Amino acid sequence: MSLSMWVPIVGLLILGALFALFSVAIAPIVGPKRANRAKLAAYECGIEPSPTPIGGSRFPIKFYLTAMLFIVFDIEIIFLYPWAVSFDALALFGFVEMVLFIVTVFIAYAYVWRRGGLDWD
Repeated sequence: MSLSMWVPIVGLLILGALFALFSVAIAPIVGPKRANRAKLAAYECGIEPSPTPIGGSRFPIKFYLTAMLFIVFDIEIIFLYPWAVSFDALALFGFVEMVLFIVTVFIAYAYVWRRGGLDWD
């Protein structure tokens, strides 16, 4: 295993870091500076933000369910890509394991659906 195999990966990491630093550094210089009352106000899903009570209030479960649904499908995609790449090498064992994984993901999806996480009222 030679070091020359790592050169493209290190180069890509350096390029990504430089782009991120450049974007953060240049934004205040070239970005718009016309702040008004509407832009400075808190934005809460397209509705007027409501003040919370002094002691705090309960947060609706829909926000947690939406986050859970995002994480479940994000993890599913992370596991499906390598499985699809090495499908031939895994044979029947890999297929059975992926079916069990998808069934597990479907159980989480059914839970979110039953709890109303997919209803956008």
